[in-house]
Amino acid sequence: MKHALGELEQTILLAVLRLGDEAYGVSIRREIALCTRREIAPGALYTTLDRLEKKAIVVARDGDPTPERGGRAKRFYKLTREGRALLVEAQRSFRNLMAGLDLLNRTTR
Repeated sequence: MKHALGELEQTILLAVLRLGDEAYGVSIRREIALCTRREIAPGALYTTLDRLEKKAIVVARDGDPTPERGGRAKRFYKLTREGRALLVEAQRSFRNLMAGLDLLNRTTR
């Protein structure tokens, strides 16, 4: 069964794509806040990333431990091929729903 992406999942995946090799928890939250003016709770972010990793939508790798983090390593995320395909499909569906609507100018069909 194909996984349908929810809004939070799409938002996180888009931030991961935007950040490239620098996609880790704090940077993902910051990117979402900058782009959407929406704060994502750390617990919601990490729970969602764990779920996406279990479904092979993202893969994670640990970076090197750093003194600034008390010797802990950052966990970096990247979309898998399947994850990218799911995101493209979700965005295509959203674009289809938006076709003919101009919400920014408040006109609809």
